[in-house]
Parts: sequence; structure tokens; C-alpha cells
Amino acid sequence: MIVIEVKKENPSESNLSVIKRFGRRVQSSGMIRRLKSTRYAARPKSDFKRKRETLKRIARRTEIEHLRKLGKLPDAVSYQKSN
Repeated sequence: MIVIEVKKENPSESNLSVIKRFGRRVQSSGMIRRLKSTRYAARPKSDFKRKRETLKRIARRTEIEHLRKLGKLPDAVSYQKSN
């Protein structure tokens, strides 16, 4: 975590100029760019969820193969464009 601290350089400096200086330091530190890049990043799936999805996919494939062997499903259909 980056700590950015700005103090008044002299007592007559306005609050607006201090806020502007703070904003420039925040921009130059790259903190905002880093936060925006990670804002919508998806978390990686847990090992358990990945394994469960893989097992479901394998079960679905074997079920489809089984139904094709029994003749209840047609063979794979190719969707090639005919001229």
C-alpha cells in the first residue's frame, strides 16, 4: 500500500492548491491505474470448482457417446457452408 502525504508548504497556501498537489501525487504514483486495472478482474476458480466442472463435462460427453451408440442421437452433424 502506498501512503501519500501532502502538507501545506506555507501557511498562506490555499486548501485548493494542496488538494491539487495531492491529486498530482496520486496520479504520478500510478495507484489509480493499478486499481482500475484490477477492478473487474475475475478471481481464479478454486480447484474444487474446476474439478467439479471437468467431471460434469466428462460425464456429459460419455452420456452423449452412449446415446449415439444406442442410436438415440444422430451422429455428429457438420455445419459446413455449402456453395
